[in-house]
Amino acid sequence: MAAVQLGQYAPAEKILVHLSDTHFLADRAALYGAVDTDRTVHRAFEQLHRSGIRPDALILTGDVADRGEPDAYRRIRGIVEAAAAQWDATIIWVMGNHDRRESFRSVLLGAAHPRDPNRAEGEPPVDQAPVDQAPVDQVHDLDGLRIIALDTSVPGYHHGEVTDEQLSWLTEVLAQPARHGSILALHHPPIPTPLPLMSVLELHDQPRLAAVLAGSDVRAILGGHLHYSTQGLFAGIPVSVAAATCYTMDLSAPERALTGVNGGQTLNLVHVYADQITHSQMPIGEFTAVTQFSTAVVDRLATLSAEERRQVFSRQQ
Repeated sequence: MAAVQLGQYAPAEKILVHLSDTHFLADRAALYGAVDTDRTVHRAFEQLHRSGIRPDALILTGDVADRGEPDAYRRIRGIVEAAAAQWDATIIWVMGNHDRRESFRSVLLGAAHPRDPNRAEGEPPVDQAPVDQAPVDQVHDLDGLRIIALDTSVPGYHHGEVTDEQLSWLTEVLAQPARHGSILALHHPPIPTPLPLMSVLELHDQPRLAAVLAGSDVRAILGGHLHYSTQGLFAGIPVSVAAATCYTMDLSAPERALTGVNGGQTLNLVHVYADQITHSQMPIGEFTAVTQFSTAVVDRLATLSAEERRQVFSRQQ
């Protein structure tokens, strides 16, 4: 579908769909016995297809599976790959605290497990973490827009960390600016939360990451983990957090309570322009339309001058 330009901004150069915290379980089990995680993701992609939006990439910022079960990964991979195929979109998977690196690598990424031929079967390399437990860090290039997936998970825990080795790696990656800049995608967002219990699970030692990012070509940071949409600033870089597709946190719950509800699920639309990036929340679900302008109206407006368009929407019309 051709983009229609009615205002002063040209169409976005890239459109990214940012989902988070799908929390799939094996055998299509309902999360907490109440949430049909598959249905929400299916519905989200149906709405995108209906909209005519053609995303360049689908980015899932962690907690893809609730328990890291291979069957859960296989199922969501099938759903996401089928959707991505409609648009020829790149899929970018990011590790979360509920994910497990071994099955994440083997099922979602289809990655082989390289082994030093000089060591015995099952023996880890000397002075190295077993390959399955190494952080799942990746770099994707979208025609000059660089997407960096940084694994902030800590096996066995729910808070986030970035190791010395990861910081060195990230420094090397960012040493060469990308043609259209970079976007950093991670699970634990480096911004404050108003929920006291969530702050216990935050990304630790954030100043060290800020030192690496300061002055780099990173234009935006995408995160998840919090189960509600929020924005902030880190090292001078805008941070956008996508609410979960499974359940969301009730920010109106009593003070000191942490309440997840089966409602308010959204995904984010990330529009990348030459000089800025916007982040928009798309509610997932069926809602009653109370007003609507038809495509015929839009097509008609496209033939008018800017002043004529303003007149159409003036108080006198």
